[in-house]
Amino acid sequence: MPSLATLHDEYALRGRIDESAPVTSASSVLIDAPAARVWEVLADLRGWEAWSPDFRLRALEAVEPGREFRWSQAGTPLRSRFAVVEPGRELSWTGTFLALYRAVDRMVLAGEGGRTRVTMQESLSGPLIRLIYGERRLRAGHEARLAALKNHVEGSA
Repeated sequence: MPSLATLHDEYALRGRIDESAPVTSASSVLIDAPAARVWEVLADLRGWEAWSPDFRLRALEAVEPGREFRWSQAGTPLRSRFAVVEPGRELSWTGTFLALYRAVDRMVLAGEGGRTRVTMQESLSGPLIRLIYGERRLRAGHEARLAALKNHVEGSA
């Protein structure tokens, strides 16, 4: 299992997740809004609680590469560090939870004729991760967050 530093430097900063991790997932949604509008919502982590299921922001200084933030998902505390913050294109980070588990998360935006495809990718590794948080559960969480993002962006246009 790669170290968190390796996951950050060799994976997230290079625009990829750890495809060899025990749990990986990728889901996408097409949003009827330009990438700039979708980016405004994604880059505003303080606003995620209004639309993202089970998301709670605990600490955030700035949405900038290398900056840390703390949050929880469905009550599980997470500690993360931004890797790529590229307006209108990508928001990614690495993080840990329960001190044993490591993740690489990417949210990639791509314009499609005035609309935006948002793709979420994630890799998870750690002891018994497949038993604790398998691919089906991870994918369901991604799809719920993407559907909520789509509803929020399209509903506030």
